[in-house]
Amino acid sequence: MRSLSYVQRVSLDFTGTLFPHAICIGDADNDSLNEIIVGDTSGKLHVYKNDDSKPYMTRTCRGMLTCVGVGDVCNKGRNFVVAVGAEGWFHLFDLSAVAAVKSDSSSQQEALFSDDQKPFFTQHIPANTKVILISDIDGDGRSELVVGYTDRVVKAFRWEEPTDSLDPSSGQLVLLKKWLLEGQVDSLSVNPGPEGLPELMVSQPGCGYAILLCTWTHQGSFEAGPGEEAPPTPGSEGPSRDVVLHLTTGRIHNKNVSTHLIGSISRGSRGEPSKCGLFALCTLDGTLKLMDSSEQLMWSVQVDHQLFALQKLDVTGDGREEVVACAWDGQTYIIDHNRMVVRFQFDENVNAFCAGQYACKDGKNSPCLVYVSFNHKIFVYWRVELERMEPTHLLRVLEERPEFKARLEQLGVDAEDTKATRELVGDILYGRAQRKSSR
Repeated sequence: MRSLSYVQRVSLDFTGTLFPHAICIGDADNDSLNEIIVGDTSGKLHVYKNDDSKPYMTRTCRGMLTCVGVGDVCNKGRNFVVAVGAEGWFHLFDLSAVAAVKSDSSSQQEALFSDDQKPFFTQHIPANTKVILISDIDGDGRSELVVGYTDRVVKAFRWEEPTDSLDPSSGQLVLLKKWLLEGQVDSLSVNPGPEGLPELMVSQPGCGYAILLCTWTHQGSFEAGPGEEAPPTPGSEGPSRDVVLHLTTGRIHNKNVSTHLIGSISRGSRGEPSKCGLFALCTLDGTLKLMDSSEQLMWSVQVDHQLFALQKLDVTGDGREEVVACAWDGQTYIIDHNRMVVRFQFDENVNAFCAGQYACKDGKNSPCLVYVSFNHKIFVYWRVELERMEPTHLLRVLEERPEFKARLEQLGVDAEDTKATRELVGDILYGRAQRKSSR
């Protein structure tokens, strides 16, 4: 297992405390460049842009925020920022206007960027939110909001508004369905099923997961007010009827150990043609697994660190996303589809972690790792890139480059003489050539 040393990083000022799911990366203001969105326990929503250490903007919410997300939750063709508090307050922000007034007067900008800006919509939903997901979970082309709670309940909402209304704030969240799980909910994700249709997945303790069936696609939509329960599926006896539990095979796990999952992992253009989506799981006792939706195990890795966060990130630029898992002590593992593992050690204990494409430098998105320490700092490692995941020999890499042979000819070294080539490269790498010339 190779160890990496990333040094290009920026430090962001953050004086609050946050929950593990109160940080994400996304295009908050719809300018095609991603920002970092953080919600703290005092109800402040911070948006960081580029490499500025201070927040790009700050917004005020009710209660302590437990989850934040970015996505087209209103199905308007643009992203909105969602912040949900422990007390059940759902806050919706439209930050597109920020990018639109960049050239306006300073007084307008001060009004726009001031801390007392409120969300354009607020609604009370059931309390004790733990994790949220904004995605199309039923394959109808529209996004839904899925909320996981601390009492093992998952609920799906959809944004609805009058057809004749031009004011987005006239809408509201409408409850679609409620599921009851056997174990705690730590992650929500969507993954293409065997037929290529999206499947809503939720992690379950002991390296398990459950698929939640979106049965309203078969029985039609219904009208329900905020906080109302969905009508039961015909023939069902409760909200747990449409929960399909899966327990992964292999190592025997503690049935109470927390589990995280991430789905829709890209196979890249070179991946084998398959409708099945790839998803990964990790557990607090150090197990990592990559599987597809047909329940085929691609690989399993055991590490000696407590893994608490799981992300996906294309670090090689080939279109295939690697699995990224982070432990509480900062140890970070990056694993590709062929089970090639590299690791990176962040030098502090970690309170929260996320990864994604972030526009930190050069005015473009690049792969980044984001760590929140317990010392009121957010560290962003940008341009987290690798030429390849698999280990290789330096001479083999050089021999693939035409300019290497040309340079050898200039130095009078026969490119076919492996021994002479190895000695030359060793002299250059370790300074032996300079010492020989000085003698």
